[in-house]
Amino acid sequence: MDEFRHQPVLLEEAIDLLNVRPGGNYIDATLGGGGHALEILKRNGPSGRLIGLDRDPRAIEAATARLSGYKERFTAVNLKFSLMDEMNWGSDLKIDGILFDLGLSSPQIDHWQRGFSFMGDGPLDMRMGLNGVSARDLVNKAGEKELADIFYRYGEEQKSRKIARAIAEARINNPIETTGQLARIIKETRPQMPAKTMARIFQAIRIRVNDELNELEQGLNTGVERLASGGRIVVISYHSLEDRMVKETFRRLAAPCICPPRLPSCVCGKIPVIKMITKKALVPGPRQISENSRARSAKLRAAEKV
Repeated sequence: MDEFRHQPVLLEEAIDLLNVRPGGNYIDATLGGGGHALEILKRNGPSGRLIGLDRDPRAIEAATARLSGYKERFTAVNLKFSLMDEMNWGSDLKIDGILFDLGLSSPQIDHWQRGFSFMGDGPLDMRMGLNGVSARDLVNKAGEKELADIFYRYGEEQKSRKIARAIAEARINNPIETTGQLARIIKETRPQMPAKTMARIFQAIRIRVNDELNELEQGLNTGVERLASGGRIVVISYHSLEDRMVKETFRRLAAPCICPPRLPSCVCGKIPVIKMITKKALVPGPRQISENSRARSAKLRAAEKV
C-alpha cells in the first residue's frame, strides 16, 4: 500500500494547535495515509493513544502498515467520522484532541480507478468507501432539475442548468459510464471551458455522493461532545462550503446568551461550549503551496472545549 501516500497539509500548524502532549488521547477523524497520525503518535508517547477513523478501507490498510510500530497505542477503524459515537471505546476514555483533514487525499485523486478526477478516464464512482450510491448512479438516474441543483449548491456553478440538460440528453441512448465520458459532455456545453468549471462539477457530484456536508456537521458536533474540558478540535478544509460550515458551527458553539436584546435578563441559559483559538483561518504560506499545489485552498480553524 505504498501507493497510498499523502503529503499532509499544514502539518506543523495543525499538530501545534491540537496541543498534543505526552499521555494524551487523540482522534484522527480522517486518517488517510497516516501523515498527521504519525506526528501525533510521536508527540503523545510513551502512553498516549490515537484512534484513527476513515471510511476508505484502503486508507485503513495503508495507515495500519505505516504505523505498525505504534500498534500498542494506535487503533485504526473503518468508520465514517459522523458515526464515531457508535464505537465501543468506553465512556471513561478522555479525548484530548480531535483532528479533521477534510477533502480527498492525493491517492484518491491520482488513481483514476477511483473515479474522482476528470484528468483520466476511469469508472464513474467517487465513493470514499465501498458502499452506497455511486457517481454513475447519480449521473444516470437523478432528474435534470436535481442535477442542476446539485451543481449549483455544491459546486456554485452558474451554468448548472445547461450542464444538467446536456447530461440528461446524453444519457437517453446510453448510460454515462466513465469520468472521461462525463467530462466530454460537460466540455461540449461551453467553448474553451475553464478547468475550474470542470473541477466544480466533479466536486459537486463527489460531495453529494458522499453526503459530505451532512457528515461534516454531524462529525463536528459529535467530536466536540467527545472532547474533555480543555481538549482541542482542529479542522482543515479545502473549499468554501466546508469552511463556512466549520466557521458557523464554531461560532454557534462558542456563542453565549442568544436571547433577544429586548429581554431584561437571560432566559435561554445558553453557555459557550468552546472558545475560539484561531480568530481567522490559517492558510499555507508560499513555500507550502510551491511544494504541494493542492494546499493552496486549505484553511485551518481550531477551538478548545470549555
